[in-house]
Amino acid sequence: MKFKLTSLEKKWVLYDVANSAFTMLVSTLIPIYFHALAGDAGIAEVDYLAYWGYTISISTLIVALLGPIMGAAADKNKRKKTFFAATIILGSIGCLMLGFVRQWLTFLIVFCIVKTIYSVSLVIYDSTINDITTENRMDDVSAQGYAWGYIGSCIPFILCLVMVLLYDKIGISQMTALSMSFVITAVWWFAVSLPILRSYEQKYFIDESRQEENIWKQLWKTLKDIAKDKKVLLFLLAFFFYIDGVYTIIDMSTAYGSALGLGSTDMLLALLVTQFVAFPSAIIMGRLSRTKESSMLITVCIAAYFCIAVFAFFMTSAWQFWVLAIAVGMFQGGIQALSRSYFAKIIPPEKSGEYFGFYDICGKGASVVGTTVMGLVSQVTGNINYGVGAIAIFFLIGIFAFRMSVAAKKG
Repeated sequence: MKFKLTSLEKKWVLYDVANSAFTMLVSTLIPIYFHALAGDAGIAEVDYLAYWGYTISISTLIVALLGPIMGAAADKNKRKKTFFAATIILGSIGCLMLGFVRQWLTFLIVFCIVKTIYSVSLVIYDSTINDITTENRMDDVSAQGYAWGYIGSCIPFILCLVMVLLYDKIGISQMTALSMSFVITAVWWFAVSLPILRSYEQKYFIDESRQEENIWKQLWKTLKDIAKDKKVLLFLLAFFFYIDGVYTIIDMSTAYGSALGLGSTDMLLALLVTQFVAFPSAIIMGRLSRTKESSMLITVCIAAYFCIAVFAFFMTSAWQFWVLAIAVGMFQGGIQALSRSYFAKIIPPEKSGEYFGFYDICGKGASVVGTTVMGLVSQVTGNINYGVGAIAIFFLIGIFAFRMSVAAKKG
C-alpha cells in the first residue's frame, strides 16, 4: 500500500525541519561564537568550558521542571496552539537577539532562555502528533519528521558554514558572519513553522468542566496514573536508559573525535555525514513500521546502539570515527521517531502535553546521567574508550525494560 502524507501531516513534519536548524546551530557554531566572546573578555579556557556546561545544565533543569507544567496547561481547553505559537515566536526572536550580543555573560543568559523556550516547544510539538494523524500512521509520520528534519536543517547550516569559512572573501569579519548565522537560523525557524501554526487544531483536550482544581493536583494525579500503568512506567524507564546512551554518544562525539586526533573541520564533516545518512535511514524505518511492529523495530535500534557502543570501546584510529558516525546516522532517527510515536499510542491523547512533559524529563535527565558516567569512568580508568564502553550497559538495561513494557498490559 502506497503511503502518502496528508497536507496537515506535511505541515507538521515541517516543524521538525524548522527547529532542527537551531539544534544544528547549538551543536556547531554557537560554542564557537561563545568561545570568541569569552576569549575577547579574557576568560580562561577551563572557565569557558565550565560556564558553558553550567548553562546547558541550568537550561536542562528548567525544562525538566517546566515541561510537565506547560504540557498540562496546554492540554486544557484547546490552549496547545497558543502555547506552541508563543514558544516559536519568542524562540525565534531570542535566536535573532543572540547574534547581536557581544558580552559573554549576557550571551549565556539569553542563550539559556532561548534553549529553554526551544525545548518547551518540542514538548508541545511532540504531543500534537495525536491531533494530526491516526494511530496506524504515527510511526511513519514521526519518522518522516525526523528524516526531513535531518536533511532540512542542513540547508541553513551549510549557508551559515559557507559564510563563516569564507567570511574574508565575502568582505565581512568572522564575528559578523557568525552573527548572520543567528539571523538566518531565526528566520528559518519562524518561516518554516508558519504552515503548521496556520493549520493546526487541537482535537484532544481536557474540557474546563472536567479539569482538576489546579495544575499541581493534575500533575500529581497523572504521576499516580503513570505509577499504576506498567506499560507507560516501564517504557519511561526503558527510554531513560536507552535514550541516555543515544544522547551521550551524540553529545560526546566531538570530544571523542578530538581525542582520536580529528580536526574541527573533519568533525563538522562527520556531523554532516551523520545527518545525510540519518535522512534515508529514518524514512526506511518509517516504511518498515507499515509491516513490522514498532516495538520490534525499537528493539532492533537499541540492540544496534549496543553494538555501536561496543565498537566504540575498541576504537583506536580516526577512520573508525567515520564508521561510528555512519552507524549512528543509520539508527539515530529511527530510535527517536519510533519512541515518540510508540509513547503517543500508549498514553491518554487528551493528556498528551502533560505526558510528553514527563517523557521529556526522561530524555533530559538521561543526557546528564550518561555524560557524567562516561566522564567519571574515563577519568578513573584514564582511558576514554572505557567511558564509551560503559554506555553499553545503559542499552542492556533499556532493552530489558522495553521488552517488559511491550509485554505489559495497557493501563
